[in-house]
Amino acid sequence: MGEMRLYNRAGYRLFLDAGERAAILAVARRACARDRTLIETLLFTGCRASELVEITPAQVDLEGHTVTLRSLKKRADASGRLGHVFRSVPVPPDYLDTLNTAHDLRAAQRSVRRASSPIWPIGRGRLWQIVKRILIEAGVPDAPQRSPKGFRHGFGVHAIVTGVPLHMLQKWMGHAQLSTTAIYADAVGKGEQDIVARMWG
Repeated sequence: MGEMRLYNRAGYRLFLDAGERAAILAVARRACARDRTLIETLLFTGCRASELVEITPAQVDLEGHTVTLRSLKKRADASGRLGHVFRSVPVPPDYLDTLNTAHDLRAAQRSVRRASSPIWPIGRGRLWQIVKRILIEAGVPDAPQRSPKGFRHGFGVHAIVTGVPLHMLQKWMGHAQLSTTAIYADAVGKGEQDIVARMWG
């Protein structure tokens, strides 16, 4: 596996910045319920595309304001056995209200079959088509950050800019090593305009 980075070899950033995230959110809120909630989930959880298409109503805690994600990367536990890693990410209550209304989550959670079925029954190819359309409509340039991974990296940078401690972000993003999460702090150093905007905002 290659080293994770937030800038490519040509120096272009691989994450969505604060302005792009705001523009994407504005466009998503005018989209159909499925596309809106899909985009908001990418923005508010930092999940991978492969994790998003697996999310079920059972993984959404409407009272606790969290979404639990299952990492598809298996890791060995203390005994050396491989297993999946789960993590809960706190999300905004307004987002959960929209998610519940759009997908009737409370009713779905009362049905064993519906509770364990994906909220968005689509493949990763269809997911990318939806994401790409929203990104283009939001005016995100045809650059390296215009990708599903740009959402995940944008979430990490946004968390650091707003004061989330590294160890907490590590847990939310499902990183095995804190050194992996630390790249977001490095990106903030390079993207100081985001901090300046928050300082004077």
